[in-house]
Amino acid sequence: MTDWISVCAVTDIPVLGSRRVARARGPQVALFRTADDRIHALLDRCPHKAGPLSQGIVFGNAVACPLHNWTIALENGCAREPDEGRTPVFQVKVEDGVVLLDRQELDTVGIDLPPVMAGPCTRVAC
Repeated sequence: MTDWISVCAVTDIPVLGSRRVARARGPQVALFRTADDRIHALLDRCPHKAGPLSQGIVFGNAVACPLHNWTIALENGCAREPDEGRTPVFQVKVEDGVVLLDRQELDTVGIDLPPVMAGPCTRVAC
């Protein structure tokens, strides 16, 4: 049986935008909202150079990675041709305007990958 956990309200995600869900290990999870209010969840990590997909532009059923403009399909995490690769997808359920994610997936999917470092580097050795 799936253990669904509430992560936010649908309205907390901007239309054609995203919101990030923090995890104890691995990259965050990016939630995306399409123009027709469908919600998708991907690992917040482009398969190309690990760019933060949550900072990309959502259009149609895809997001453009902010680093090199790779187009990633929201429904399956696959890069669109001519690019290749895939980012993990998380199951999403919406009930009464609340977005729910599978706890086991949050605890296991992609946790072996390093977190994405978005924004300026604050460490001495970058």
